[in-house]
Amino acid sequence: MADKPEDSLEPDPLDQLGGRARRVASVGLASKLLAIGSVFLVLALASIGLTLWVTWQLEGGAAAVNEAGRMRMRSYQLALSLQHPTIERALFLPDVERRLQDFETGLLLLRTGDPGRPLSVPWDADTRIQFQGVSDDWVVLRQRALEIGHGAPVSAALRVSVDDFVGRIDAFVSAIERHIAYWTTLLHNFQLAMMALAVLSAMALMYAGHVVVLEPVERLKQALRRIEQGEFSTRVDVDTSDELGALADGFNHMADNLQSLYGDLASKVSEKTAGLEIKQQRLSALYEVAAFVAKADTLQQLAQGFAQKMRRITQADAVAIRWSDEANARYVLLASDCLPKVMSEDEQCVLSGDCLCGAEVQPGLMPGLKVIPILDAARDSARKAAGKQIKDHCERAGYSTLVTVPLGLHQRVLGEIELFYRGDPHFSDEERGLFEALASHLAGAMESLRAAALDREAAVSGERKLLAQELHDSIAQSLAFLKIQMKLLRDAMARADQAAIDATMTELDAGVRESYNDVRELLLHFRVRTHTEDIEPALRETLSKFDLQSGLRSHLSMDAQGLPLPSDVQIQVLHIVQEALSNVRKHAHARQVWVDVKTQPSWCVSVRDDGCGFEVAAPPPDGTHVGLSIMKERALRIGGSLHFESNPMGTRIELQLPKWVASPTALQPAIDTVSV
Repeated sequence: MADKPEDSLEPDPLDQLGGRARRVASVGLASKLLAIGSVFLVLALASIGLTLWVTWQLEGGAAAVNEAGRMRMRSYQLALSLQHPTIERALFLPDVERRLQDFETGLLLLRTGDPGRPLSVPWDADTRIQFQGVSDDWVVLRQRALEIGHGAPVSAALRVSVDDFVGRIDAFVSAIERHIAYWTTLLHNFQLAMMALAVLSAMALMYAGHVVVLEPVERLKQALRRIEQGEFSTRVDVDTSDELGALADGFNHMADNLQSLYGDLASKVSEKTAGLEIKQQRLSALYEVAAFVAKADTLQQLAQGFAQKMRRITQADAVAIRWSDEANARYVLLASDCLPKVMSEDEQCVLSGDCLCGAEVQPGLMPGLKVIPILDAARDSARKAAGKQIKDHCERAGYSTLVTVPLGLHQRVLGEIELFYRGDPHFSDEERGLFEALASHLAGAMESLRAAALDREAAVSGERKLLAQELHDSIAQSLAFLKIQMKLLRDAMARADQAAIDATMTELDAGVRESYNDVRELLLHFRVRTHTEDIEPALRETLSKFDLQSGLRSHLSMDAQGLPLPSDVQIQVLHIVQEALSNVRKHAHARQVWVDVKTQPSWCVSVRDDGCGFEVAAPPPDGTHVGLSIMKERALRIGGSLHFESNPMGTRIELQLPKWVASPTALQPAIDTVSV
């Protein structure tokens, strides 16, 4: 049978065979078993019926013998009653008639039989002759008995008649017994024959079952074991058209299919194994490149390492990685591996369209992998006809094929990977997909490095702005004040006004000390670092330095039962507390400071003092102090709000943070994290 193709939509031959086997099953083995069973059933029923019939005959004969014996007893009783008649004839005659009637009834019963008892005479020639003699003798005996009953004298002839009648009955009984003995012998012989037939039937049934069922099944089992051992050339020979024949036929077809399927199994396994090895190599390459780009810290390290790995994975003779500007007009060489020196030096920047490298990009269209034959005369002729100057570095280096893989991200071309071959490589769809996947890894990693650099630049710029505000609010104002005092000092010295000179010198001395304290405070504040999950150590360090610098007494109360703050939020909270403490030192004239921190239901940080207070709604005295505005900017940066309460008994500054700030999803560092 020809092998069925895997993609065939025709019915499976095995399914057709199964249907044919089911049709044969309705007339095959079942019919054989039914025929064998029917034969044995008929024999069994016939033997049982014959046995029952013989037993019935024996039972009827035994009853007939019993009835004939009763007639013998009645004969003697009749003879005795006739020899000793009753004195009154009127009573004697009815008794004789009754006894004669019993004789008549017994003879009639023997002649016709009684199915209810059962009673039947086993009639044959002998029994019929003997019964006829009994009937004839009974006529004679009955006549004499009636004569005696009517008054005739009893004679010796009565005894002779009775003896003759009894002898006839004995002969009749003997004939019945001979007949019963014959049937009994026949029954015994028949039972022996039935035993022999039962043994022979069992043997025949076992033999038929062995030939018809067991032997074919055993051959099938042996064939299955050989199939399990890999002997697919095994076949089953069953020359029957029943179910087992159909099953053997199906087995042979199955063996044919298995033999055809497993015939080229080794080659298929080798092919699949090779395919799995290729896929495993590709996965290893993807994992290796993904792990590398995740560890790369600098753009040069990333590009150079990727070029080396790409050349090894693609088995290229040389690799170049170029980064493009936003308009994709220029392609700058970032890194290369095994690229000739003349090419790496002369082609540091390639204009789009001037060479095979750096292909032009259509707006809104993401190019794919391209295989470019460098030595294609038609391509060179077309370019030269267009008036373009084509560099021949690739031809001189011996490269015959260039493969360009675009570096794309979010439908934007960021650059390209150039693979140089001295042969004519052929790539499958899977290999093309692998190259493009590797290129996407590199594009994502380079974009991540660029974004991280921009984030760091923005963070540094923001912190510099805040630092400039801090310097402007503290040291710059103090220096401006000193500049004014120096002018006043010169004027006083020019006038030789000693009192003004002394007053100005006192102001200058206070201003210098104030500037020194401001610088020292800034240095101390910016050297305090936050911890990853707990802000309490940084707060205690800040308060300790504040106590040493200002001579005031500070108190910290903290409820640390809530979720921790992210590190960038901790930095802003710490700077707000430092600015509040600086204002207390400069303007509050306080003796003590309290810092209270609550973490539930949301973070709340308050700084209060027992100083003189200030007018919250009033602007700064000179319009240049920006400490409060800087604190508000920091609070807005982390999504919080700042509230001021002040009176002559003291000032309270409260920072309220939203709940989402301390949620587990906010524990990741923000992009604008400021390093202190």
